[in-house]
Amino acid sequence: MKSQAIIAYGEPLQEITSDIPTPTGTEVLVKISHCGVCHSDVHLQDGHVDLGDGDKMDWTKGRPLPHTLGHEIEGSLVASGPDAKALLEGRKPGLRVVVFPWIGCGECAACKRDQEHICSKPRQIGIHVAGGYSEYVLVPHPKYLLDATGVQAGLAATYMCSGITAFSALKKIRTAYEGESIAIVGLGGVGMMGLQFARALFPNNRIIGCDIDPKKLDAAMAAGAHAVYNTSEAGITKTLKADTGGGAAAAVDFVGATASLSFANGAIRRGGEIIVVGLFGGKFSAPIPAFSGRPFSIVGSYTGSLGETREMMELVRAGRIAPIPVEMRPLDQADATLNQLREGMIVGRVVLKP
Repeated sequence: MKSQAIIAYGEPLQEITSDIPTPTGTEVLVKISHCGVCHSDVHLQDGHVDLGDGDKMDWTKGRPLPHTLGHEIEGSLVASGPDAKALLEGRKPGLRVVVFPWIGCGECAACKRDQEHICSKPRQIGIHVAGGYSEYVLVPHPKYLLDATGVQAGLAATYMCSGITAFSALKKIRTAYEGESIAIVGLGGVGMMGLQFARALFPNNRIIGCDIDPKKLDAAMAAGAHAVYNTSEAGITKTLKADTGGGAAAAVDFVGATASLSFANGAIRRGGEIIVVGLFGGKFSAPIPAFSGRPFSIVGSYTGSLGETREMMELVRAGRIAPIPVEMRPLDQADATLNQLREGMIVGRVVLKP
């Protein structure tokens, strides 16, 4: 099988050829039809995340090279190990599925409380083990296969990171009261997904989009945002606060940069919440007395649990989530796509097809 893989960090992806894996034990084999390209793949290719002031977080540990990227995987079940057959619960070869990639050790307290995605000994597909920029992928257990029936081909793949990341982040909002605004900061692939889930989860709130790119702001308005704000404009925070009666109840930062988090901090009302999702990089500081004096809260959000993913897919299959823009490209365009993501040139999500 052919795959697009990291051969050396900071270098272009290369095509590699390997044998199609044979599932053993509880493993199942999925023939990949689509795989979304995520901004975290950029950081994996680079081998680091920017921490600001010249500091970097090393992302090169824990995976042998060559390493196949890709964690937004859609495809069909083609084979299973001998111990998996009884666990498939009637699911047969040919079933169209998406793959939950945020897999942990299965033994620790986090895994046992359905928080595998924050396990300290992760086995995440495309992050720690071979992923979906390929023709086939090995999945350790049938429980990680979710039915994609009725969901648009290609779009279904994006829900396994872009979707669940946005959904889980929005589920962390606690104090957005009826009629108040929720700000989606950053309108890339995950942010646009966040806009759609915000509309579904908070039908009685105003959902506003914030970005520096006019094209992305136009896309957000077309996707149902109540208002949009260009965060690069002078005085825009003051305008937003005036329009929202003192600020948004919550701001979800899908960029995770110094500028975006500073904007989110300025955009919320007293008692508001900031949920930080993105990994773009940088540093943030705030006066400690402000936490009790304003008061406000900041919380991080990293993808979501298997249980949340099942809940999310029920919403998707029910038709309650409008699709984000998806562009299909051949698998050999993986490296070019990562470069465009690095430059912020992509609206919506690019999905690769082997």
